[in-house]
Parts: sequence; structure tokens; C-alpha cells
Amino acid sequence: MALLRSLSAQRTAISLVYGRNSSKSSNSVAVAACRSFHQRGTRSTSTVGEGAASESTRGVNGARFLHSGERPLQASAVVQPELVSGETVKRSTKQESSQERNPSPAGSPQRDPLDVSFNDPIAAFKSKTTGELIRAYLVYMICSSEKLVEHNMTLMKLARNLLGQKLFVLLMKSSFYGHFVAGENRHTIVPALERLRSFGVKPILDYSVEEDITQEEAEKREVESSVSSAGDKKEEGSMPQYHVDKSFADRRYKVSSARTYFYLNEATCERNMEIFIKCLEAVSDDDRKVPRAVATGATFGTGITAIKLTALGRPQLLLQLSEVIMRTRKYMEDMVGGQGNVLTHHKTIKDLEKYYATLGDNKDVKEFLNNVTSDKEGILHLFPWSGIVDEDSQLSDTFRVPDPQTGQMRRLISQIPPKEEEMFRNMIRRLNTIVKAAADLDVRIMVDAEQTYFQPAISRITLEMMRKYNKDKAIVFNTYQCYLRETFREVNTDLEQAKRQNFYFGAKLVRGAYMDQERDRAKSLGYPDPVNPTFEATTEMYHKTLSECLRRIKLMKDCDDDARKIGIMVASHNEDTVRFAIQQMKEIGISPEDKVICFGQLLGMCDYITFPLGQAGYSAYKYIPYGPVEEVLPYLSRRAQENKGVLKKIKKEKRLLLSEIRRRLMRGQLFYKPKGNYVPI
Repeated sequence: MALLRSLSAQRTAISLVYGRNSSKSSNSVAVAACRSFHQRGTRSTSTVGEGAASESTRGVNGARFLHSGERPLQASAVVQPELVSGETVKRSTKQESSQERNPSPAGSPQRDPLDVSFNDPIAAFKSKTTGELIRAYLVYMICSSEKLVEHNMTLMKLARNLLGQKLFVLLMKSSFYGHFVAGENRHTIVPALERLRSFGVKPILDYSVEEDITQEEAEKREVESSVSSAGDKKEEGSMPQYHVDKSFADRRYKVSSARTYFYLNEATCERNMEIFIKCLEAVSDDDRKVPRAVATGATFGTGITAIKLTALGRPQLLLQLSEVIMRTRKYMEDMVGGQGNVLTHHKTIKDLEKYYATLGDNKDVKEFLNNVTSDKEGILHLFPWSGIVDEDSQLSDTFRVPDPQTGQMRRLISQIPPKEEEMFRNMIRRLNTIVKAAADLDVRIMVDAEQTYFQPAISRITLEMMRKYNKDKAIVFNTYQCYLRETFREVNTDLEQAKRQNFYFGAKLVRGAYMDQERDRAKSLGYPDPVNPTFEATTEMYHKTLSECLRRIKLMKDCDDDARKIGIMVASHNEDTVRFAIQQMKEIGISPEDKVICFGQLLGMCDYITFPLGQAGYSAYKYIPYGPVEEVLPYLSRRAQENKGVLKKIKKEKRLLLSEIRRRLMRGQLFYKPKGNYVPI
């Protein structure tokens, strides 16, 4: 009865049409911008609408909201939603009835107007059966209980022991598993993927099987795999953040929204590679059902698979490589002043020759300069990264720089034993195999971001994979966490490298998953906190970074360059950020059909954002986990924990669910069968 009373209390919000007509720049402005862009446009850090970045997200202070990304819904700069009344409910119902009587012509993809207040329950849930809506509501009810969520893993294991395997699997499929996971294998998920596509949404596949190991086992594995067999030598100039610390060896600490891989052996890494390739094949099989006329495009015509580099190799190698990159930046800063990546200094080979002039005719210095990567605008890299990912280079011999005082070559990386050099080559081989398979299957690869002590190496390797494979379209995407203070600078630098080396740049922008862990580790080990101080600062960083990407896309369009050379995924559950992106697209004249911006959310979360976007013709994705019930329990546990931290978002989702359930009951649509005529852009 309580449920029925709640149902009867709901009101359906009116759909508000969002126009996508965009204004055009004047010819004189476009010509001036083109000149600037072709000369030194990439050095500009001006942004589009930076003021709106903070304006649209005022209200709640405190860094504790940083991870969840949830905010109270406020009047947006994009649209002022109308108040809900009995009259608007009737009008919404009449509009819906009219749409049902006048479906899109056979063979033509359906497109709906977009309510940017994201308060339309019909648009949000027309892809769901009534049973799925009731299940979703019950799942969110459970996620609203802190005690149940806190002990969710214990309760699931207890239920498994009491019910036995068959009944437990049935229980999970009718509750948490059924809501958050698409199926058990690449074959059983096909119906879910087909239904997604019929409602305008594309998949990002992830095989979400995780090891359920103890903290002690996790710490043991991490420490053993993060230290060289030659020992953890902290030489002069070493940086503490790039060395393992047992207190933070369990990388799952305070992380609820990201999966963690712990290195066991090389055979496990090979199996992980094979799993990623099977994900690619599953996405490719689904893509073949989409007409090629629809599925073509430089960026978002097909499905995506997400991967993590820590699944493909020994973490010690990523730690050492990350330290090399940061020590190289410090070396350059000490020589020429300033801050940032090597290419941001815009120094030339001749500039370096002047710095080393006092060393005389030094053979080692000449050889070092011969290996520096540069172009007409200056030095890109001090080391031959293309050789590192393409050839059989030895890390210990590669990362050496001349001492400006003595001319002697000094290592920026500890001597790596031959066996570990081979492990690095294996990791690069696995990644090359995956990306080549993705290119052959015409599927995109998104390399997930990880902790800051791994990220310099992950980003550097990913950028080199872009240079190698993103020659004709974006196959490889890097992930940037906007809760970090350096995100804008890093994205700007990588955009410039892509422009100067002429490859397609792909980026997924997220708020981030490791905030609390990063802060605690920095404080404990005594290095600067890499995280933005507040939620507002992270929102501003996200919007500022997105605006810079959009500014560059607009310059390309105005100059008749291929705007698809920059592809961005706005991966956010935050309504204000999604609205900001849509508003910016409108203001600078980027349409969904340009296929340069897409949006992504997790399966089972924020359907009221994803599906209306897809049905309105925007490029929209769902992150689709799959795997056997018993083996995805850690994933389900994290989803419950994540939803506990966003109670306001759950409150809205519950309200919209109840509204749609009530509407169907009143209209006799209890056995409604979803059937979409939408085609993903």
C-alpha cells in the first residue's frame, strides 16, 4: 500500500524542447582565427565559456562531493524547466499519445526533442519493461540504506551460502546483477546490446570479472610486483610517489568506482589480453548489425572497449617509467626554466646545443641529440618514444641524459634486469596486439586512467599508440581525470602533440575515481596533493578542459580542416556538466552530426540522461559490464557503494521511475514491450 501511495503521489514532468540551431561565426573572425590557429594556435589557453563553468554549478561546497559528481538540480544557464502541474501532465500525455499514433516513417530513424532538464520519465524509460522499472526501483531503495550497502558483500556471500548456487544466481539476476550487468558472456549480452541500439545508445563493453582477494593478498602481490629484483633503489633525484608503499599497496583502498588488477604472473596478463580481444570481437559482432551508412565516421560510429594497462603488465615498470617522465620534465625545467612537459618549452635542437656548448665535442652528447624528437616548432621529446613502443629498445640504455656540468651520461631510471626488460616488451606487445585487433575490427579502445603514480607512463604509452594507429580516424582514446590539478595542462600538451605529429586525438573526460586514496597517499609520503581542493574546482577544471577541446574543434571547422581529428567523450553522471557540454556545442556551432562529441554513463545509472540524449540524436554510450554472476560480485559491490554516495541522484531516479510505473498502470501498459526505431549516430 505504501508503494501505491507513493506511486499515486508522483507527477510527470513536461518535456521541454531544446533547439539545436546554432549561430555561425562571421567570415572575418573565422579567417583571423584560421591564421592564428595555423601559426601558433595551439599555444593559446583561452577557453569558451569558462565563466559558465563555475556559474552553473554553484551551491554545495566541500571536496567530499568530488567523486560522486552529484549536485542539487538548480536553474541551468541552458534552460529553465517549467513547473509541473496537472495541466502539464495532461499535455505531456497528449503529446506522447500523438507520437504513438504517428510513428516515424518506415526505414527512417526516429528522433525526439531533448528535455535538457532531464525530467522526462517517458524518454528515460521507454526502453524498459515495467518489470525492469520495478526492479530498478527496488535496487535503488536498497542502495539508499547505508547499513545494507556497507555490508553488501557479506550479505551477498551469506545469501549464497543459505540459498545455494542456483537460487542465489536467480536472486541476483532478478535484482542487482540484472540491473547493473548485461549478461554472463558475449553471446547472452546480444539482446541487451540490440535493445540499446534500437533506442539510440551504443555500448562500451567491459568484462567485469574481478578477483575477490583479501587485503593481505593484495598487499603481498602489489609489493612483490612493484619492486625490481635488483631492489628498490632510491637514488639521488628519485621521487617518493613513484615507489611502492605497503600502506597503500591495496589499490582498492577508498576506491568504489574503478576496477583494480593485481599482478600475479605473465600468464595472467596474457589471459587478460585475450579477454580484451574477446570484448572487441563482441562489440564488432554487434556493430555488423548496424548499417554501414550509419556506422561510419571518424570517431563514434562503432562500439568501444575499455582496457587498463595494469592488467597487461608488471606495475613496477609503469612506476619506473612514470618516474623517468617526471624526472625528464625536472631536468628540462632546471636547464631552461618554466614548467610542464618538454614540448611546452618550445626549445629547438640548437637551443640544446648551446646549453651543452661548454662540454666540447662530446660523442655521447651528440648521440643523445640525434635521438631527440623535434619538428619545426621545437622539441617534442628528449627520448625516442616511437622506438620504445615499436622496436626492441632497452629501457636502461634509452633513458640517459648528459650532465650539463660534466657531460657524463646519467640514468634517469634504475638499471633494469634483462628479465624485467623482457616483461616490458611483453606489456607493449600485448597492447599493440589489442589495438591492432581493434583497428582491424573497426572498434575503439579507451585506455582507462589509473593512479597518478602510474598515469604519466600510461598517458605516454597511450599517446604513442595514438600516433601509431590514429592516422585516419580515432581508434585509441586516453582518459583524463579532471579532479587533478594538472589535467588542463596535460590535455593541452597532448592536443598540441597530436596536431604537430598529425594524428587523431581521442579523449574521455571523467571526474576521477581515486581522490581519497590520492590525498591520503600524498599526505603520508610527503609530496604535494595532486587533487583539486573542492568540487567547484573540479567542475571548473572539467568545463575548462572541455571548452578548450571545443575551441580547437571550432577552429578546425572554421579553417575547413577535419574537425574529427579531435574526439571527446563527456563521461559524466553530472547533469550540469552534460547541459554545459550541450550548451557549448550549440553556441559554437557543433552539431551531434559532426560526430566529435559523445556522452557516456554506466549501465543501470542515470538512464534519464543517456536515453534522452541518444533518442534526440546525440552520440550516447552505456558502459556495459558482463560476466558470470559469481565472478562479478566485487563489481556489484562497488556499484552499490557508488550509489550510496549519490543519494540525491538516486532520489531523482526513484522519482522518475515511480512516475513512469504509475503512468503505465493508469494506462493499462503493465505488459509494455519496448520496441525502438532509433539509430545511434
